[in-house]
Amino acid sequence: MTTKHLNQYELAKRWSISQRTLERWRWKRKGPPYLKIGGRVVYELDAIEAFECARRRITGDQTAAEASSR
Repeated sequence: MTTKHLNQYELAKRWSISQRTLERWRWKRKGPPYLKIGGRVVYELDAIEAFECARRRITGDQTAAEASSR
């Protein structure tokens, strides 16, 4: 099984944000988990999708996880 990775440019494009935002999130330890291999930063697609799911909102500030637990 092959794990799919996105680089910083690809993830920034996927989310329509700047690459600088991803850099700042890494510095603040705020964004999705990443791998740094030989100076190159990549994000596992599974980790990106988990990050997205964890931040999905149903109504107001209610997360998808909170809604499903009720």
